[in-house]
Amino acid sequence: MGGLVYFSSRSGNTRRFVEKLGLTAQRIPLDPTAPMPAPTAPFVLICPTYADGEGRGAVHKQIIRFLNIAENRGRMRGVIASGNRNFGATFACAGDVISAKCRVPVLYRFELAGTETDLTRVRQGLDRFWKTQFSTAT
Repeated sequence: MGGLVYFSSRSGNTRRFVEKLGLTAQRIPLDPTAPMPAPTAPFVLICPTYADGEGRGAVHKQIIRFLNIAENRGRMRGVIASGNRNFGATFACAGDVISAKCRVPVLYRFELAGTETDLTRVRQGLDRFWKTQFSTAT
C-alpha cells in the first residue's frame, strides 16, 4: 500500500484529519528552512486550500516547494484536498490545481478537519485506490 504526504497550517485541520485516518504519513513542514520529506514509495498528497476569492494562491508555497522536487512529483499518485465551503467555487480548489499541473486524479474533497463520514470514505477509497494501483503496476 502507498503512503500519505500532507501539509497542514497552524490551524491544524489537515493534521487532525490525517491523524484520525491512522495511516502512515509524512508532513511537509511549515518552516520553509526545514528539510522536506523524501518519500521513497508512491503516495497520495493531502492538502488544504489557500485561495482568495478568485482562486489565486490556492496551493501553499511549501506544497509548491515540495512538488518542485521531481522525485516527489514522480511518486505522487493522487491528491485529496480540503477547504471551507464558505468559499463557494474555490472550495478545495488546491486539489484541482495540483491535479492539472501534476496529472494526477483528485481522489476526494473534505471540509476543514473532515467528518467521520469523510474519514471512512477516505480510508475505503485509499484502500481501493492502492489495490488498483498495485494490481496494474508492471
